[in-house]
Amino acid sequence: MKIVVIGTGYVGLVAGTCFAETGHFVRCVDKDEARVSMLEGGELPFYEPGLAELVARNAEEGRLLFSSDLARAVQDCLVVFLCVGTPPAEDGAADLSDVLEAAEQIGRAMDGYRIIVNKSTCPVGTTDKIKEVVAGLTAQPFDIVSNPEFLREGSAVDDFMRPDRVVVGCDDVRVEEIMKELYAPVLRTNNPFIAMDRRSAELAKYACNTMLAARISLMNELACICEEYGADITGVRKALGTDSRIGPEYLYPSLGFGGSCFPKDVTACARLAQDVGLGGGIFEAVSRANDRQQQRFAQRILDYYGGAVAEKRIACWGAAFKARTDDIRCAPALRVIDVLLEAGAAVRVFDPVAGPKLREHYGERIDVVAKCYDVLEEADGLVIPTEWREFQSPDYERMGKLMREKVIFDGRNLYDPDVVTKRGFHYISIGRRDR
Repeated sequence: MKIVVIGTGYVGLVAGTCFAETGHFVRCVDKDEARVSMLEGGELPFYEPGLAELVARNAEEGRLLFSSDLARAVQDCLVVFLCVGTPPAEDGAADLSDVLEAAEQIGRAMDGYRIIVNKSTCPVGTTDKIKEVVAGLTAQPFDIVSNPEFLREGSAVDDFMRPDRVVVGCDDVRVEEIMKELYAPVLRTNNPFIAMDRRSAELAKYACNTMLAARISLMNELACICEEYGADITGVRKALGTDSRIGPEYLYPSLGFGGSCFPKDVTACARLAQDVGLGGGIFEAVSRANDRQQQRFAQRILDYYGGAVAEKRIACWGAAFKARTDDIRCAPALRVIDVLLEAGAAVRVFDPVAGPKLREHYGERIDVVAKCYDVLEEADGLVIPTEWREFQSPDYERMGKLMREKVIFDGRNLYDPDVVTKRGFHYISIGRRDR
């Protein structure tokens, strides 16, 4: 099948590459000509495990092409995927300008029947707007599909190739069968293909992300209570996770959620509720709890030093919003780093892949270090905002020799408090007593 994917961000590039990997002929289109040139040269604009190898292989086989010419691409395909950004506007609502602009260009370029599939995360009713835009520009027949993505940064390739489910919203059973055929290679393990109306499919993505974000915020609220009452969130988490009605996923306390999806989607859902007179309700509460968790963790660092961190050198292991990605958008680490910088601390950071983006974001305000242990030299404390695997079994003896003061502020609960304290470190984590 010939496919066009508009947008080469996380969703578009992963989806396009994985469709090519399953045998389809894919042209990925982006209006950023510099990005297209980069991709044609074999360079990726972001880090995602396993993606570079798939891009190289499918480009070499001729199944994956890159272009900035949307009109030409649309004229040589059956299915067009919209995978463009929908950042939050000032009022919290999703900005659909890129989606509708792409829809206009598709409408002008169509020379025959097309299936237009929206994979961008958009509010309920967006596919109706896309349909209206396209219909106003062409007399050619077309169908509109909502096909939300459920990719997690750091495991996006695996999520696409082995999905928990594929959700498709459309109005015609024949289009549904075409979509089923398109996804058949990744559904061979009988994971469900779930068909529904377009509006329900649009809401499904928001529902999943806000549910997961709510679990994270609730766990962090429980962790705060544990800290205040001398309980241990570890035991509480185990009790929750073994309840068959709840399950163990997304029950780990932390600095809070970040990235490009959860914060934006929770805010968007709050706006959807407000627009129909329901108020922000639990969506607003989830966002507030997340903000409060990050503020609380940063304040605990300041409190440890009695508020006097102006002469301190603070090391950070990790800065991306999660492991296995270089994405620092809305990363909790940045919130902590900003507080430390404002208080006058010198901040040194090591992240396995996010270094270039950190340098671009902070310039000379922080020191981005190339090696994990080098960041600890003469450090007065270590902050761990990201759960990279290479941080999980550290050389405590080496750490102790490098650091001026042996204190760890663990925002991911990577370590056993007893083990850390026996090595002579002061250990501050989430939802457990300080040691």
